[in-house]
This record gives sequence, C-alpha cells and structure tokens, in this order.
Amino acid sequence: MGRAFEYRRAAKEKRWAKMSRIFPKLARAITVAAKEGGIDPEMNPALRVAIQNAKTQNMPKDNIQAAIDRASGKDAAAFEEVKYEGKGPHGILIMVECATDNSTRTVANVKSYFNKAGGSIVPNGSLEFLFDRKAVFEIKQEDISDVDMFELELIDFGLEEIQKHEGILYLYADYTQFGELSKELEKQGIEPEKSALERIPTSPVDFTDDQMEDIEKLLDKLDEDEDVQDVFTNMA
Repeated sequence: MGRAFEYRRAAKEKRWAKMSRIFPKLARAITVAAKEGGIDPEMNPALRVAIQNAKTQNMPKDNIQAAIDRASGKDAAAFEEVKYEGKGPHGILIMVECATDNSTRTVANVKSYFNKAGGSIVPNGSLEFLFDRKAVFEIKQEDISDVDMFELELIDFGLEEIQKHEGILYLYADYTQFGELSKELEKQGIEPEKSALERIPTSPVDFTDDQMEDIEKLLDKLDEDEDVQDVFTNMA
C-alpha cells in the first residue's frame, strides 16, 4: 500500500497551510457528502470523514452544521464530485478529486495546470489500478496500552495493518471498512487525531529535489483551486 504515507501527509499539510480558502473547501466537502449519503454521520462514512477533517483544521462547529444544512438547500443541488487523472512533470502520476458546480470550468482549469507544468490529463481509469483506496486513521500510540491486542481486536472490523511512526499509529483498512472501523474506535473511546480516505500508490516513486521543485509547483496550483478537494500522487 506504500510506505511513504507520513511524508505525503506532511507535504499535503504544508500545502494546505498555504490555502486562504480552506474553510470553504472543507464546507463544500461536507455539503457534497451530506447531499449524496444523507445528513446522519452515523450512516454516512463519507460525511464522517469530511467532518473529522474539518475538526482537524479547527473549523467551528457552527460552520460544520451550516455546511450539513446546506445539503438540503438549493445550493447543494448544483454540486457534483468529479475526478481527474494526469501525468505531471518528470512522470509523476496524480489523481485529483473535486467538488464543483461547474465541471466545464473545473476541467479547463485542471487541464491548464497540467499543460503549463509540462504534463497532461489522461482518461479516467487509466491510473486507478496504480492506487489502493484505503481508510487511514492516525492514533497516538500513548492512548493504546497493548498495541498487539488492539490490532487483534480491530481485525474483525476491517483493519489490515498498523504502522508505527514517531509515536503515532497509522491504521489501514479497505476504504469500504471506514464506517465499521470508525464506529468501533468510537465505541472503545478512542478519538483519532485524523481520519481520511486515501489513494495510496502501489509502487511509490522517488524524485530528486530538483524534480520535486517542478512537481510542487503543480501540486500547489491544484491545491489553490477552490474546486479541488484532494490530490494524490505516486511520490515516495
């Protein structure tokens, strides 16, 4: 499933820190998730993810609730989720997830970012098999008294693997098990530091520092676009 999750997460957080419109992006993700799967987080794993991500970024509860409420309003009807796949500079593979009220505008923007970076959009489905969709939870290791027993307990709820890194436990499961695993963690009184649905490369690739400068310019342009919700790459 790839062993460079920690680096990718740090790189993503660095880019997110630059965003001036982070709350609107988070709110849009919540609204779209609530519109497609219902407003009850207990029954809607995607909404649980969106809410958890918003809390991680210290989004006020009132803003979160307002975003959920908009799911039944007129504004929500216009939004749809779209995904684009592309090849960036130095052959990096990129998957871009968006929530938009104007797909014509969104695809034009995304194509422009790739073209200007020397890359291109490829037909959807071309890169799908090169990524595994995983539910990922981050938990402080100090919160778990017996990690081995903890891992055994969670296998029945879809847990595939636990990785340890600098005092954090990274729990991996198939994306379809996000809801079950999330509920079990809550039942045990464990609140993850973060939880997300990730696309993890099956064969991560290393890039040089010089290559990363070109790659980061493209990733920054994608992340700055208000329609872009998440970006995944095959970097190691």
